[in-house]
Amino acid sequence: MAKRSKRYQEASKLIDRSKAYESDEAVALLKETAKANFDETVEAAFRLGVDPKKADQQIRGAMVLPHGTGKTQRVLVFAKGDKATEAENAGADYVGEQDLINQINQGWFDFDVVVATPDMMAEVGKLGRVLGPKGLMPNPKTGTVTFEVEKAVNEIKAGKVEYRVDKSANIHVPLGKISFDNEKLVENFAAIADTLVKAKPQASKGVYMRNASITSTMGPGIRVDISGYRG
Repeated sequence: MAKRSKRYQEASKLIDRSKAYESDEAVALLKETAKANFDETVEAAFRLGVDPKKADQQIRGAMVLPHGTGKTQRVLVFAKGDKATEAENAGADYVGEQDLINQINQGWFDFDVVVATPDMMAEVGKLGRVLGPKGLMPNPKTGTVTFEVEKAVNEIKAGKVEYRVDKSANIHVPLGKISFDNEKLVENFAAIADTLVKAKPQASKGVYMRNASITSTMGPGIRVDISGYRG
């Protein structure tokens, strides 16, 4: 087991491991335990009652956080003609076709999100082996394969986040920055929890929302009471 820093150990002493805190209490405690000398990212983790090995229990999607993530996303758009112009006008950081594909094949990855129009996917699909492992491949389920380019870029810039259940039935989603007002972090958490509840697969049996926690980049996890979301 990795040795924890003295700062981490001191922060851990403030947390009652046997308790699940109300979301506003958890956020307030998170602020007390975040002692790094930079603006730490806050992340929520949810354990769900699903079997990720089964196709009908896969959970994947995207949503726009009410208060964004605090991070400016660099958006690359594969589009041509009028749709390329639309992407540029919407504020996309990079717009192109084969030129960008060639750059990526040469090892360029100075972007955070990729959007593609459906008519570009035949070529973009060839980048699957390099974009896929980095979680950057456009996907209709997350709204990144679309002709509604302006909408896609605007949502990403406004704080759109993707969520996807992993093989251990967990979902990790950024909530914002430690510098956010407490209320904004609480509201972002509630929005994510509500979205996941609505995404519950019909095949899921028993308790769906098992547990949740929030953590900062360098801090310990804090359990959050999600009894109001259980089903």
